[in-house]
Amino acid sequence: MHNNFYFLRQLSNSLQHCLEGFTLVSCFSQNKDELILEFNNAKSSFFIKASLTPEFQCLSFPTAFHRARKNSIDLFEKIIMNKVLGVRQFSNERSFAVLLENEHSLIFTMHGARSNVIWFTGNNVQEIFRNNFQADLELKLNELDRTIDWSFENFSKNQSALSTIYFTFGKQIWSHLNENGFEKMGIEARWKLIMEMLKALEKPSYFITNTNESISLSLFPSEFTVNKFQDPIEAINEFFHQRISTGAFQKEKSTLLSQVNGKLKQARSYLEKNKQKLSELETDVHYQQWADLIMANLNNIRQGSEVVEVENFYNDQKPVTIKIKKELSPQKNAEVFYRKSKNQAIEIKTLKDSIEKKEKEVFQLEQLQQSLQSASDLNSLKNLSGDVVKQVPDKQKTLALPYREFEFKGFRIWVGKNAQSNDTLTLKHSYKEDLWLHAKDVAGSHVLIKYQSGKPFPKDVIEHAAGLAAFYSKRKNESLCPVAYTAKKFVRKRKGDPAGAVVVERENVILVTPISNQ
Repeated sequence: MHNNFYFLRQLSNSLQHCLEGFTLVSCFSQNKDELILEFNNAKSSFFIKASLTPEFQCLSFPTAFHRARKNSIDLFEKIIMNKVLGVRQFSNERSFAVLLENEHSLIFTMHGARSNVIWFTGNNVQEIFRNNFQADLELKLNELDRTIDWSFENFSKNQSALSTIYFTFGKQIWSHLNENGFEKMGIEARWKLIMEMLKALEKPSYFITNTNESISLSLFPSEFTVNKFQDPIEAINEFFHQRISTGAFQKEKSTLLSQVNGKLKQARSYLEKNKQKLSELETDVHYQQWADLIMANLNNIRQGSEVVEVENFYNDQKPVTIKIKKELSPQKNAEVFYRKSKNQAIEIKTLKDSIEKKEKEVFQLEQLQQSLQSASDLNSLKNLSGDVVKQVPDKQKTLALPYREFEFKGFRIWVGKNAQSNDTLTLKHSYKEDLWLHAKDVAGSHVLIKYQSGKPFPKDVIEHAAGLAAFYSKRKNESLCPVAYTAKKFVRKRKGDPAGAVVVERENVILVTPISNQ
């Protein structure tokens, strides 16, 4: 509900007081889909951070923000140093405007995956932050307000379309109404509850809830409430922090559980197949019986016979046909069957041992699975990740390398396979002289060019490796991709960071076309 009209209405009202007397002094982006605005009043700064990724769209208000020296871009430059005149919430709309001097305004349209920040001058759009939403260029400022007919007459004649005429409510408000018996009420009682809801929404409290490890911001308390706030800015800042932390935790947890579940599936399949095979071997005693029957009938079997038929004293003297080797004597044929019976017994023992070992492995994996499912923070997952690695059989450890290997002009290039493999590649399979590469500002593989003593890294080798880094990233389909590269010694991992996340202390950036090396 952090992008619902009724929350944004309270948020924009708080921003009106926070930005009074401030001037817009900078507007920049250093991560895709993230915009930073800094306002200053000669005494202090106020920051607005718009995180508008396809997966999660949210505003937050950090107390400080340190801009990177490199790889950031200034935006909306023509309105920098314009004073803030006020903040305006659009009627019944999930959008608000920061009004500036000279008829300029910055509009925050919080429309889910289509959220954007738009610069208007007067009634017309000048520039948009997320350029993939070209339809936003056609917006008109005077058309953003929307109206709702709150009359009883309109309410009573639209009982089957209330969610349409009261479009500002959203799922959470309708859910809260239904929890209070709205659907079973008569028209008068429904109208009374709607009016009470509107009054409550004029000055709400703010609640952060955690339902099945899903963090949300609500205007209503529930049994899953973990925090309560009276200030909307404090509420959304804490919500943003918890949501980002939980997202990293859930991703790491899902990755580890996927690995353990995959190994459990393989181990259980192994047990099922080998227990069936063991059962067949234990009931199959014909080699031992054939050998005994041949030895009991040595005088009745002619040398050179290929097939003999004897009475089976193991099965009520019923005749049994046995194929033998004609070049061997009957006694030698019996010895062959005794040897096969002995080998069968050895196979049974080996199979039992391997089944016992695999059952222990399944037990350990099930225990690990339960521990992962009950893990509640990144630190506990980090402690368990070592146990996950230990469960990989030695053979798989040697075969399942954490990287793809390529070669270009005599240089080996290693490309990480996933977030976990990225950590393993960068932290355990690298030397400080190796060259480390990664697509800029997006998720992707860590890439290493392996250092060769006394040889500098040629420019075309760096470009080729950068092309691979671009291809094995979220920018693989773009025509040009910025790729950061640096010596491995300038790459480090902070305690508690999610898998694949590292800090780069120094870097250069190169623009390349993604290549697949195929």
